Amino acid sequence: MKHRIVVLGAGYAGAYVAGNLARRLSPVDTEITVVNAVPDFVQRLRLNQLAAGRDIEAPQLADVFAGTGIRLRVARVTAVDPERRVVAVADADGGGGGDLGYDTLVYALGSHGADHGVPGVAEHAFDVAARPSALRLRERLDSLGRRDEGGSVVVVGDGLTGIETATEIAEARPGLSVALIARNELGARLSVGARSHLRQACDRLGVTVLEHTSIEAVEATRVLGADGTALASYATVWTAGFAVNPIAAAGGLEVTDNGRILVDRTMRSVSHPNVYAVGDSVHALGDNGLLLPMSCGSAGYTGRQAIEAIVGRLTGREIANVKLVYLYNAISLGRRDGLWQSVDDEGQAKPKYMGGRKAARIKAAIEKGALWGTSHPTLGLPKRKRRLAAAPDASAEKSGRVAA
Repeated sequence: MKHRIVVLGAGYAGAYVAGNLARRLSPVDTEITVVNAVPDFVQRLRLNQLAAGRDIEAPQLADVFAGTGIRLRVARVTAVDPERRVVAVADADGGGGGDLGYDTLVYALGSHGADHGVPGVAEHAFDVAARPSALRLRERLDSLGRRDEGGSVVVVGDGLTGIETATEIAEARPGLSVALIARNELGARLSVGARSHLRQACDRLGVTVLEHTSIEAVEATRVLGADGTALASYATVWTAGFAVNPIAAAGGLEVTDNGRILVDRTMRSVSHPNVYAVGDSVHALGDNGLLLPMSCGSAGYTGRQAIEAIVGRLTGREIANVKLVYLYNAISLGRRDGLWQSVDDEGQAKPKYMGGRKAARIKAAIEKGALWGTSHPTLGLPKRKRRLAAAPDASAEKSGRVAA
C-alpha cells in the first residue's frame, strides 16, 4: 500500500510542503492529499492591500498543484484524531464530508485574528487575516468613500500588520481619516532611526497615532479606550494579535497554552510521531533558542525542515537540519515607502536600517517571491520519476522513496 501523506492547510507553509514532497517522493510509493477550506491560494501577506483596494491575485489551488499528482480536497477540517490517524472534514459545498486516513500528517492550519475577549470585536470589527474578511473591509471602505463627509477608520494594533494596514489605507484612500492605536510606543521593536522613519511616514500619510492606548470595547461607530475616552470609527480594523485553531488541542496533540503544537527540532510532534506541524501552528524554537514568530519567513523555515524530516524518515536517509532563524522585519508603508530592519541573534533590532523606496521594493519582491515559490512547488520536477532502493527499515516507515 502507498504511504498516505495528508497536508492540512494550503497557505504559504502547507502548499510549499506539499509541492516539495511531491517533487521528492515517488508517486509509486506515496500519495499526497491537501485539504484546504477554499479552492484558491490566499496571499495573506497582501490582504491589507486587497482591503485598501488593490487587485491581488488568488491562484486556484487546482492550477498550483497541476501535474504534481497531489489530490486536492476543498473541505473544512473539523477534527483530528492522531490515535486513529484520521482527520474529519466537512466539504465546503455542504455536500458531506467524512474521514481521511493518513500515515503521515502535516498540520498547517495557520492562524486567525484574535479578539482577546474584547467586547464588540466579533460583531463590529474587520480584520485582514483572511480573504473574505479583507473583502468585507474593502466594501466598507468603498461605502465610506462615497460619503461626502468621508469617514474615520481606526486600526487597533501596532504590530507589523497594523502598521502596514494603516499606511496602506491612508495612501490608497486619502479622503478617509485613519488612526493607528498603539498599546505602547509606536514601533517599539524597531531601532531608533527606523522608529523615526515610521513616524515621518505616518505624518506624511496623515495617519494619526495614539500611543500607550488600550481599547476595551468596539461599537458600531466608535471604539472605547481603557481611560473612558471614545474615538469615532466607521470602520474598525482589529490587528491586535493572532490565535491558532483549537483543533490540535482538542485532538489530543501536545500543545502550548495558546494551542501551538509542540515539536522536536525536525517539526515532529513530541506526542505523536506521525504528525508534523509547520507555519503559525507550530511552537518551534529558532537556532537562538527563542520562539520563531508567526510569519511567512517562519513558515518557510519550518516547512523546509519538515520536508527534510519526512523525506529522510521515509527513505532511511540522514535528516538535514535546516537553519531556523529570524533575521529581519520587512515592512511596507504604502506602495512607495518601507522599512527593512535587521535583528540580532537575540531578536533585537540592530541600529542600522533601510527606509524609503528601496525598502518598499524589497518588501514587494518578498511578496512576489512568496507567491512564486508557493505557486511553483515542483520547480525542477523531473519528467519521469524512477524508484530508488527501499529504505533500510521499510517496515517501520513504510515505503516512500525519493524521486531521481
